Amino acid sequence: MPSTTRSGPAIAVAGLTKTYRSRDREVRALDGVDLAVEPGTVLGLLGPNGAGKSTTVKILTTLSRADSGTATVAGYDVARDARHVRHAIGYVSQKPGFDPIGTGVENLVLSARVYGMSARAARERADELLERFGLTDAGRRLARTWSGGMQRKLDVAMSLMHRPQVLFLDEPTTGLDPEARADLWAEIARLASDDGLTVLLTTHYLEEADHLAQRLVIVDHGRVVVTGTPAELKHGLSGDAIAVELADRGDVDRASVVLAGLTRVHELTRDRDTLRARVDDGAAVLPQVMAALDAADLRLAAVTVSRPSLDDVYLRYAGRAFASAQAAAPTGREAEGVAA
Repeated sequence: MPSTTRSGPAIAVAGLTKTYRSRDREVRALDGVDLAVEPGTVLGLLGPNGAGKSTTVKILTTLSRADSGTATVAGYDVARDARHVRHAIGYVSQKPGFDPIGTGVENLVLSARVYGMSARAARERADELLERFGLTDAGRRLARTWSGGMQRKLDVAMSLMHRPQVLFLDEPTTGLDPEARADLWAEIARLASDDGLTVLLTTHYLEEADHLAQRLVIVDHGRVVVTGTPAELKHGLSGDAIAVELADRGDVDRASVVLAGLTRVHELTRDRDTLRARVDDGAAVLPQVMAALDAADLRLAAVTVSRPSLDDVYLRYAGRAFASAQAAAPTGREAEGVAA
């Protein structure tokens, strides 16, 4: 097992492509993905279901092979040095990885033994992680009796038993209640800040990406649309965001013409029955917008003004609102494997 990460990025990806084929069609899951993660940082891979996040993680964790492109993790090529990569990483998949009829301690010790740790070292490490995650009192109980948040912590703890250099978390908080999600966020942040662990986190929660990630890679349709820190990406959008929802969807086209004629309204886009735009000063422009729509006899259902958010960043670079992209994402087997 490698003891230190080689020099350079902890994760480096260049030109990664992957196409899934079935009898009746092809799905281009990755279309030339590039990304780099420096050691000791949390990188958020953000995108709706079907954007290519899970496919990227499967390739980086040696569970799948790319059609083309290169990728290294902890300095090891994922195609040529898969054994070294597997010893250098921890991986938490979207689905639970623990044995529900084993106790917390048994699950942790088994995970460590798979990586060649002695029985004594495994037990000591298990006790250490149970304490760290606040699970000591439940450690001798069957995992199936634990709450969802506790079970997810167990999955993360299992991935850390062999002290990996890089941790992959594939949508780790999906299905958790807000309190359990916030608790897991805090622990993920500590893993990077206190332990110097490199973390690649995939998520479709905008708030999660904004809260946890030091850098973001936003993906859509298998392509990277923009990268940067959350602050950089939001600050790159000048002014405020305005969203105008029409009472009658049939009026959207006419309202679009009205708003396009206002000099202080920019980057106008349509999202179903809502028009979105950027304005220099929301408080000053909003009365203008409402007056212009009223003069055209267009009825509003709602209108909002907000400071730039990651949703606005996604809209700018992907050309659609994040919620719309998520609603249009594939479901079922396709979302889990074919176009994940």
